[in-house]
Amino acid sequence: MKFAHNLIAAVTLATLGLAASAQMAPPAPAAAPATTATTAREGHGRFDPAKMQERIAKRMAALKQKLQLSSAQEGSWTAYVAAITPTRMQRPDRAEFAKLSTPERIDRMKTLRTARMAEMDKRGDATKTFYATLSAEQKKVFDAETARRGHHGHGGHHHRG
Repeated sequence: MKFAHNLIAAVTLATLGLAASAQMAPPAPAAAPATTATTAREGHGRFDPAKMQERIAKRMAALKQKLQLSSAQEGSWTAYVAAITPTRMQRPDRAEFAKLSTPERIDRMKTLRTARMAEMDKRGDATKTFYATLSAEQKKVFDAETARRGHHGHGGHHHRG
């Protein structure tokens, strides 16, 4: 019962905070923080798409090497990599979002969530299609290599707040 009470209180406070922030003028854009090797290593630096693509390419090359794909599997590998390579989804413009009414924001968030889910489904389907082309031994390698990355694909690191 105490848990339910705490949950209701947390949701109420969060809702009030969202309503209050929606009524306030958007803050002036802050200067970009200086990115040092330390902050970037700790995950506090700016997002760098080039570095992300480089990490993905290295990870995929290592996986491909460990799978020891046959020439007959090369086409399915290429299709798999193309399908699972992340696309940069458009983030909503904060100023535009702030102008929306609450029901409009809810609808916009639902549309964004639907797009993200469709992208996840596409990757899942591509993975299953590729997986079906693997031998039993390759499936063991694939399972072991992809299980290490953790549930969310962050190298097994889960951020806790």
